[in-house]
Amino acid sequence: MATGAAAGGASADGFTGPTAGPGSAEDAGQEPPGRRAARWLPAILILGGVSFDLATPSGYTASPFFAAAPLVAAALLPLRQTIITACVAVLATCLLAELHGVKDPTQAATEIGTVATVTVLAVAINRVVRRSYHRLASARGVAEAAQRAVLPAPPARLAGLEIAARYVPAEKYAAIGGDLYAVQDTPHGVRLTVGDVRGKGLGAVEVVAILLGCFREAAEQETTLEALVGRLERALQREGARRADLEVFEGFTTAVVAEIPRGDSTLRLINRGHPAPLLMEEGGAVRALEPEASALPVGMGELAGWPDRVMELGFAEGETLLLFTDGVTEARDRDGEFYDPAKRLRGRRFADPQELLDALVADVERHTDGGTSDDMALLAVRRTAARGSGRGNGRGNGRGNGRDDGDANRTGHTGEAGPPHRP
Repeated sequence: MATGAAAGGASADGFTGPTAGPGSAEDAGQEPPGRRAARWLPAILILGGVSFDLATPSGYTASPFFAAAPLVAAALLPLRQTIITACVAVLATCLLAELHGVKDPTQAATEIGTVATVTVLAVAINRVVRRSYHRLASARGVAEAAQRAVLPAPPARLAGLEIAARYVPAEKYAAIGGDLYAVQDTPHGVRLTVGDVRGKGLGAVEVVAILLGCFREAAEQETTLEALVGRLERALQREGARRADLEVFEGFTTAVVAEIPRGDSTLRLINRGHPAPLLMEEGGAVRALEPEASALPVGMGELAGWPDRVMELGFAEGETLLLFTDGVTEARDRDGEFYDPAKRLRGRRFADPQELLDALVADVERHTDGGTSDDMALLAVRRTAARGSGRGNGRGNGRGNGRDDGDANRTGHTGEAGPPHRP
């Protein structure tokens, strides 16, 4: 699948303090430095309270420090450490009161009672937060497992091609949606697709599963790209007829379907209303593969009866085919200017497709100041000297892509949806 963030096994301990079990040093070591530093805040508050009390006249009180420490611990630390922090805070309050002598028993009792009450609330808050994190971790684990099952990572090398795929969600913790990509080795050559399902949420995910299942089967059986796209069209029409929901019935998918025959420096494409792929030469030249004629997205074929047109062109060794969804081309900067991948990548050279995707994602984030509003599905394929099918590993990205062993003969890949690109 396009993402490979934490799986269900890392669910609880992968979050902040309340979800980490006691003694989970290894998990804590995997946390961001800022979060690890924040775990020391309760201890710092208690030490600060002691220092404040000792350094100021007896009329001043450090109870706010001791009351804040367990509350902060409730959000950052496991239950046991929260209880320890609470006990230390109450004990420090009592000892300091005894050290200074109890001149006003009512005030001392009030301060100790306040800290004790807050510590009890802190323990209760910790339990509530802990359960919430466990539920969230479980939901994320299920979503990521579903994503890996539906969309395994493509192999890094396949039939003389180097391949990299990436899914970048607009929302940090989104794991699956309606942007999709798939790569499959077939008797007709390597066939691949990148698409963007109209809509979001579970409905879009279900359409993705239908399209990918149809693509994998049709890629093996159909001898031409036109017939393959026709199968995808009929699959969406059947799905629309199966449902009474108007929103689903009117759904469609923009897509590019490509074929790279073995032993032939040829590339064939059909574009159904999708952003034009880029063909990148070794020297840094970039060419947008615009279709000769516009075409409706897959699923809207009944509105027009013209046949699909295959674009055929050369695909020499060292050249890279880059496909992407409109999350790239519709990314805007502060002035509202759209991101132009052809312009931004022209003249640049990359060691491999993975480096290309790393650079592209980073450049889009710089263009938008990290505020992308749509998901991005990316697929890069470079022709190299023929090396056969073999096996390879798909490399992923830290927000969404994992490293998995790919089967050179059966592989698919997807992500989440954004607004479709209209021809």
